[in-house]
Amino acid sequence: MRDAAVLSAIGIGPDERRRVLGVSVALSEAEVHWRGFLDDLVARGMRGVEFIVSDDHAGLRAARRAVLGAATWQRCQFHLAANAVHHAPNIAIRERIGAELRSIWNAPTLAKAQVALDELVAGYRDTAPSLATWLENAVPEGLAVFTLPEHHRRRLRTSNLIERAVQQELKRRTVKVRVFPNDQALLRLVSAVLVEIDETWASDNKAYIKWECRNG
Repeated sequence: MRDAAVLSAIGIGPDERRRVLGVSVALSEAEVHWRGFLDDLVARGMRGVEFIVSDDHAGLRAARRAVLGAATWQRCQFHLAANAVHHAPNIAIRERIGAELRSIWNAPTLAKAQVALDELVAGYRDTAPSLATWLENAVPEGLAVFTLPEHHRRRLRTSNLIERAVQQELKRRTVKVRVFPNDQALLRLVSAVLVEIDETWASDNKAYIKWECRNG
């Protein structure tokens, strides 16, 4: 018996609907497995990827750069906030850092977000220097969403879509089985779950994102 990693990806296509792009069962989330997964998506016809949202997992980061390096990457703001809490040196900062980051992410423009970030970093430079350095290096990776039209930012600034709609459902369904006899059995179950999710999304008459919407 051993642990296994379930790798999955979803996307939003030209038809403005969410779709499941693929799923795989691997030994771990190491770069070699993520890269094989992404290579397979490309081999099966995935094209035109312009914007990627994910957390900062080292294996996924390296694989994404190798296979989809031309796409803009948005680091999930939800995970960034969670990471910031771990870098905060005391309870007082941990309790307020989330709100401070939201003030940056809710800025109307990239320029104003950058000003707010600079002020936040400066405010912690003396009292929490390690946190200040982390904020300065990590938070800009969560600002790529400002390159998108304002209408699209709320949907694409976190990876909550795959976390809530896919990963939570996979966890709920797999925990009931607890132990799978082999990888193929696990893959059959998670594939069936994702087919259900994909069919629900495909039949939804409401667009998830309206691509024609632009600022102004």
